[in-house]
Amino acid sequence: MSSTSSEETSSELGNKVTEHSEMEFDLENPLTSHHGIHSDTFPSLFLIESDHMPSLSYSKSVKPPAGIGFSFRQDAVTFILQVCCFFDPFLSYLAVNYLDRFLSTQGMPQQKPWVVRLLRVSCVSLAVKMMNRTTEFSLNDIQGNANHGGLMFDTETIQRMEALILGALKWRMRSVTPFAFLSFFIHYFKLKDPPLKQALRTRATQTILRAQNEGKMVGFKPSLIAASALLSACHELFPLQFSCYRDAILSCSYVNKEMMEESYKEMQEVAMEEYESVMDRVSSSDTPVNLQLDRQLFFCSSASSEGEEESRSRRI
Repeated sequence: MSSTSSEETSSELGNKVTEHSEMEFDLENPLTSHHGIHSDTFPSLFLIESDHMPSLSYSKSVKPPAGIGFSFRQDAVTFILQVCCFFDPFLSYLAVNYLDRFLSTQGMPQQKPWVVRLLRVSCVSLAVKMMNRTTEFSLNDIQGNANHGGLMFDTETIQRMEALILGALKWRMRSVTPFAFLSFFIHYFKLKDPPLKQALRTRATQTILRAQNEGKMVGFKPSLIAASALLSACHELFPLQFSCYRDAILSCSYVNKEMMEESYKEMQEVAMEEYESVMDRVSSSDTPVNLQLDRQLFFCSSASSEGEEESRSRRI
């Protein structure tokens, strides 16, 4: 490819990405730029959610601990968490979503370490653009916030990789993730107290973030991940009402009962492992990954703490 052609391709790519990022993008509301999500949006989300997840064969290959791609993916996720450790966790979630979907169609370039590094950087770069965080992140920041052998890529090289990623994703950059379904399933819990509803959402969000990092839920639809995370949070926060809420979600016409049970079982394992790792995080050194995991928990739990205090004061 000639240099002129390369420049034109990079320029066109930049313009297209800019057009996409100028439309407000929210992981909880991916289909519209308006605040709030409407009830008539959910059928569309359920219809297209499979287009925004990796293949079944890929999910099996990265499932811990025996999947042949587990270590490869874990290294990539660690890099992304390091890069995004000082920003909100939804940025890293989107970047990992792009990574999983790309690797699902293109395979894992394990024989070319520099390509792997370029792929990681480019996934973060695309997420930054989509979430309109370019004023906070530069390419130098992305490459400098994590140690990857001192190799730095120029803008044109990164844009070429971005073009490959976007082609593999068929330009479906407004990813449909579990966060888009939380509002839908929370409705089934019929909680009248807003602080309790916020506490449930917050705990489910924490579990969803953790599940993506570990790779256990890669093969499940986003809607099932959302429902499973809410049920897991319900089991922890409102154990006496769990059976009632579980039956309510299973009654949903969009939910496959068998897959729901399997998904919930995996999500419970994620939650249990989180409990067991709390002391390990406290006792271990503050590595960038540990800082990011702690930041995810703090980011999500701050609103929940306020809600719980308000709820207690009302009961008193």
